[in-house]
Amino acid sequence: MSQQALENVFQDWQNNEALAEQMIPLVGQLYRQNNVVATMFGRSLIKRSVIRILKDHRFVRKIEGTELSVEDTFPIVKAMSELNLGPAHVDVGKLAVNFKRQSGSDLNAFLRDELSDIIDGYKPGASTGEPQDVVLYGFGRIGRLLARVLVEKAGGGNLLRLRAIVVRGRGDVAKDLEKRASLLRRDSVHGPFEGTISIDVEARTLIVNGNVVQVIYADSPSEIDYTAYDINNAVIVDNTGIWRDEAGLGQHLECKGAAKALLTAPGKGDIKNIVFGINHGAISDEDRIVSAASCTTNAIVPVLKVLNDEYGVVNGHVETVHAYTNDQNLIDNYHKGDRRGRSAALNMVLTETGAAKAVSKALPELEGKLTGNAIRVPTPNVSMAILNLTLDKGTDAEALNDYLRRMSIDSAYQKQIDFVDSAEVVSSDFVGNRHAGIVDAKATIANGNHAVVYVWYDNEFGYSCQVIRILQQMSNVQFLKLPRQVG
Repeated sequence: MSQQALENVFQDWQNNEALAEQMIPLVGQLYRQNNVVATMFGRSLIKRSVIRILKDHRFVRKIEGTELSVEDTFPIVKAMSELNLGPAHVDVGKLAVNFKRQSGSDLNAFLRDELSDIIDGYKPGASTGEPQDVVLYGFGRIGRLLARVLVEKAGGGNLLRLRAIVVRGRGDVAKDLEKRASLLRRDSVHGPFEGTISIDVEARTLIVNGNVVQVIYADSPSEIDYTAYDINNAVIVDNTGIWRDEAGLGQHLECKGAAKALLTAPGKGDIKNIVFGINHGAISDEDRIVSAASCTTNAIVPVLKVLNDEYGVVNGHVETVHAYTNDQNLIDNYHKGDRRGRSAALNMVLTETGAAKAVSKALPELEGKLTGNAIRVPTPNVSMAILNLTLDKGTDAEALNDYLRRMSIDSAYQKQIDFVDSAEVVSSDFVGNRHAGIVDAKATIANGNHAVVYVWYDNEFGYSCQVIRILQQMSNVQFLKLPRQVG
């Protein structure tokens, strides 16, 4: 390659960097002023760095077979900022690809057609709905990640407001608050918090990116009056796992200021176990207690759903290779569970999982068709589910992967199913992935009516994003998605 060619490549990169820098404030303005969430094939562009935006553009190459440039999307974002748009989620990447296919079209006319539902929909001072108070009962791994996502999404039309966290302990308040803030600020798996956190010891609050979060100390729900903190009609997100039935979780509803409860674990009895994207429509206004099921159930159900729709699942076995969790011992010690007392950091630990049986709670058509087991392995995060299935209709790996790829980008399950086609990926590559599960195309095996599909999932962060989606559903926070899906 000549020196001039080298300089041209670098100049193209710098030009794209410059356009991405100009795009960031426009995307922010659309979000804060118009409640428009700009995405790139399902990946949010809100509060993203220049490099992240450029990488998201390159990601399109894996989906559409052609790389998308910021030169393609910047004019669209700029034009959107001038159209007085109303609230919606707008996939800028899909708009850009569609526009490129219509060579010679006028951009303004194209956007006016594609975004006709929201053009001139912005009304200064108008509210998009009533904010929903959210309380995190428990502040462990999932609680802190939920806090991060809630704070990140604060503003725009999201309407979810993190008002308080509930923790145990009444010792040195100043020291305790500092410890809580530190755990939120620094995370060995997910990295540093993007923003600022300060403490008000007298008020017992954490100020997280401008969000004032009350810290409530209590040993049981019966001790709490949320209205004393001006918290009303709140959804209480129980991250403790102590109570999983209606009687136990019902304690939250007896608190003044609490309206509903969401459990971040599989629920027992008649509690609805919800996998967002699959059966979230089953949540009614009358449901006061809902479960977000388990991380594994959330990872496998969307993939099983689309496979069953297209090929039919006769039967199968789900093997979970799961990161170790806090309920295991770091060093060999007594544990009431079989094998879980052995050192999590030194052993693969064979255990059981209820995820396979739990599938039927979201997909009744698969009841009795799946068995399951689990192996805990010495990694702190990111797990894998291996779906070993007998299908009603035969296929091969190429056709199966092509179908799953299409489901990941052009279906109602875009937020739940991700797709990767690389021979080099390993578990750490999926830390922070917001999807419920990620299909590993290179590992897919299909021969006639037998198929084995490998699904990665960030059992902490991906699951937390699913919980937030259920929170939005419970709070009637709905978003119009554009461009509209064809078919």
